Amino acid sequence: MDVSDALQVLLVGEETAYLLGNVAEDVFDASIRLDRLAAYVAQPGHVMAIAVADGVVVGQARAVVHRNPDEADQLYVDNLGVAPDHQRRGVATALLRLLLEEGRRRGCAGFWVATEADNAEAIAFYRSLGLDAREMVYFEGGL
Repeated sequence: MDVSDALQVLLVGEETAYLLGNVAEDVFDASIRLDRLAAYVAQPGHVMAIAVADGVVVGQARAVVHRNPDEADQLYVDNLGVAPDHQRRGVATALLRLLLEEGRRRGCAGFWVATEADNAEAIAFYRSLGLDAREMVYFEGGL
């Protein structure tokens, strides 16, 4: 893996959330709101990993422990972003590995991730990890 020693990959909790005060462009879809970050971190089923280089967050991955009453719990990876100048350097792989390690620690038996059919970069990344793709239909609506 091409992740340098200067890159730190860690889980976000109440004690490390302050690191999200300095985030590179294109790591998140929008600006971080401190009230939403605090609520996210406070939820016991939420997991966020970040990659920090020189005091700047250059990557993030988020997941939710999906509890099931009829089968083993799963980790749902719901977001992954890496700053363009840090892509293809092992950052996304390191973030995903940390999320999966945390998922195992929390009792998850497996994980799943979805992406848009036209997101060639994400599809190539997940295939490079040896993941199987399944065809599915996704519905979305407002509340």
